[in-house]
Amino acid sequence: MTESEAVLQQARAAVGAGRWHDGLELLSGPGAPAGAEALDLLGRAAYGAGRLELSINCREQLYRLHLDAGQAVAAAGAAATVALQLLVDTALMAPVRGWLARADALLTGTEPGSVHAVLAAVRGYERYLSGDLPAARAAAHQAVELGEAHRQPLAALLGRVASARIAIAGGAVADGIAQLDEIGARLMGGEADSLTTGLMYCELVCAAQNLGDHARAVEWHEAMQRWATSDAIGSVGGRCRVHRVELLRMSGPADAAEDAAVQACDELRPWLRREFGWPLAELAQIRLRRGDLAGAEEAFLGAVEHGWVVQPGFALLRLAQGDADTAAAMTDDALTHPVAVPSKEWPPAGELRLAPLYDAQAEIAFARGDEPTATAAATALERIAATAGGGSVLPARSALARARSLLLRDELGKATMACSDAIARWTDLCAPYEAATARLVLARIQQARGQHELARVTQEAAERALRGYGAAIPPDATPAHTTQAGKREALFLAEGTLRRVAFAGREAVLPDLTGLRHVARLLAEPGREFHVLDLLGAGLRDAGALPHLDAEAREAYRRRLQEVQDDLAEAETNHDTARAELAQRDRDYLISELTRAVGLGGRDRGSGTPQERARTTITRSIRYALARLHDIHPELASHLDRTINTGTYCSYTSELAAPVTWRTAASPHHTAS
Repeated sequence: MTESEAVLQQARAAVGAGRWHDGLELLSGPGAPAGAEALDLLGRAAYGAGRLELSINCREQLYRLHLDAGQAVAAAGAAATVALQLLVDTALMAPVRGWLARADALLTGTEPGSVHAVLAAVRGYERYLSGDLPAARAAAHQAVELGEAHRQPLAALLGRVASARIAIAGGAVADGIAQLDEIGARLMGGEADSLTTGLMYCELVCAAQNLGDHARAVEWHEAMQRWATSDAIGSVGGRCRVHRVELLRMSGPADAAEDAAVQACDELRPWLRREFGWPLAELAQIRLRRGDLAGAEEAFLGAVEHGWVVQPGFALLRLAQGDADTAAAMTDDALTHPVAVPSKEWPPAGELRLAPLYDAQAEIAFARGDEPTATAAATALERIAATAGGGSVLPARSALARARSLLLRDELGKATMACSDAIARWTDLCAPYEAATARLVLARIQQARGQHELARVTQEAAERALRGYGAAIPPDATPAHTTQAGKREALFLAEGTLRRVAFAGREAVLPDLTGLRHVARLLAEPGREFHVLDLLGAGLRDAGALPHLDAEAREAYRRRLQEVQDDLAEAETNHDTARAELAQRDRDYLISELTRAVGLGGRDRGSGTPQERARTTITRSIRYALARLHDIHPELASHLDRTINTGTYCSYTSELAAPVTWRTAASPHHTAS
C-alpha cells in the first residue's frame, strides 16, 4: 500500500466516524491523495467541519474532473450535489438553476437513475420556493417515483415533503398535513441516513411553523432534538436550535430564547448565507418583546443586510418606538407588494403567507384608532384561520384582532367575548406572552365598560405574566385607574453584600445582584445612555472580530455572482420577468455581501464583535435582578420595568409625571425630571 493509499484509508475511516477535522487535515495537508474519492471525502469532511465554501468547491472540482474524463453521469451527479448544497444552505435559487441546467445537459439521452431522482427533488423544491407550484408538483412527483425505483431515499423523501407543502400551499391543508405525518413516521423508522433525516426533520418543523401549527411543531422539534443530540451534521444542529428559539419565543422564558438565538447565530455563521437572516430576525423579535428596541433594530438591520424579509417585525418595532404611522405604512406596503424571498418557513404564495402581516396590521390599526383597517384585517385573518388545522395559532390571532376592532367600534360585549376566546386559545397553546397581551386588551375593554376594579386585576395579572416571561411592560400599561403625582424621593444604596431600596413609601433589603449594580449606574445618571461594553467592562473591547467573509468565501461568492448573472441574462432573453426579479434579488444580495466583506484598502471587515454577547449578558442580568426585586418590592420593580431601557445602549428615564430623586451608592443626589 502506498503512502497516498494509506492516507486515503485513514481519511475514509475518519469521515465515516464523523471525525470531520481529522479527515480535513488528512485530505488537505502535504502529500494528500488526489482523485475523485479524495475530493468526495474532502467535501464531506469540509461540510461537517463548517467549511461550506470548501465543501462546495470540492464538488465543483469533482464535476470538472468527471467532465474532463468523459464521465457524463458522474459529472451530472456532482452537479446535482452542488445544486442540493446551494439549495439547502444558501437560499440562492439562480445558482441552483444553473447547476440543474448543467446536469440536465449531461443527462440528455441517458436512462433514468438515481441522479435523475436527486435532480427532480432539487428542482421540485427550487420551483416550490420560487412560487411555481404546477412545475414544483410535477418535479416532486417524479422525485418520489424515481427515488423509490432507484433506492435514493433523499430524493424520495424530499419529493414527499415538497408534495405535502405544495398541497398545503394549494389549499389542501388536511391532505398536506396527513402526508407530513406519514413522512415523520418514516423518519422515526430510520428510513434515511443521518444527514437526510436531519434535513427532513427540519423541513417538517418548517412546514408546521408555515401553517402556524404550534402543537405539531413542538412534536416534530422534540423528535428532531432527540436525533440531533448524537447525529447532527452541518447546519442541521444550528437549524434545530433556531426552531427551539421559535418555540421558546412562544413559551418563554425570553432570556433563554435570546441565549438560544445568539447561540444559533454563532453555530450557523459558517454555513448559512442569505438564510442567516432567519436567526437574526428571530433574535430581533425576542429583543423587541423584551423591550430592547435598539438591539431589536440592530438584529433586524442585520437580517435586512442578508436579504431577509423582516416584516411585519420591523413595523412592530416602529410601533413600539412610538411611530405608528410609519408602522402602518410598512404593513400596508408589505401586504400590497409581498416580497418573494425563498424561505422554508413561509408559504411561497397565497394568503397563509400574509397572515402575520394581517395580524400586525390589526395591532397597529388598533393603536392608531383606525377602526376600518382593524376590522378589515380581522376579517382577513378569520378567513385564513378557517383553513388552518386544529393546533394552529391563527384562530387565536384572529380572535384578538376581532376583539380590538370591536373595542374600536364600542361593541364592548362582543369585544369581551372575542378577547376571552383569544385568551383561552393562547393559554391552551402555552403562549404566556400572547395571552398576557390579550389580557391587556381585555383590561381596556373592562375599563371602557366602567369595570375599574376588574380592569385593575386583569391588568395586574397580565403584567405578572409578562414579567414571568421576561418581557418589558408596555409603556401604556400603567395600572388602570391609578395615578402618581409630585416629586418622589427613593433609595438604591449598596450596603456590603446587600442593597437597601426605598420607593413609594416602602423600604426593603435584598442581595446586591450584578443586575442591581448595573441599575444603580443607570439611576445615578438619569437620561444618560451607557454602552453595554462600558457597563460590562472595557476589557471586552479588545477582543477581535471575525472576518465577515474569508478569502475562500469571497471567491465562492464571486463564482455564485457569475452564475446569477448568467441566470438573469437567460431570464431576460426569455422575457421571464418573475425569474428575472428573483435573480436580481440574488444578485443584489451577493453584491451587498461582497461589499460588506471588504473595507478600505481591501482589508477584511469584521463580524461577530463582543458587543452582541455583552448586550445579551447585561439585559439578562438586569431582567433577572428586576424579577427578583418584584418578589420583594413589586412597586419599585414595576417602575423600573417601565423606565429602564436595555439594548446596545442602556438608560433610565423617570416617568415625567412623577419624577424621582434617587440616592444611590454612586451619587447621593440626582433628580430625573
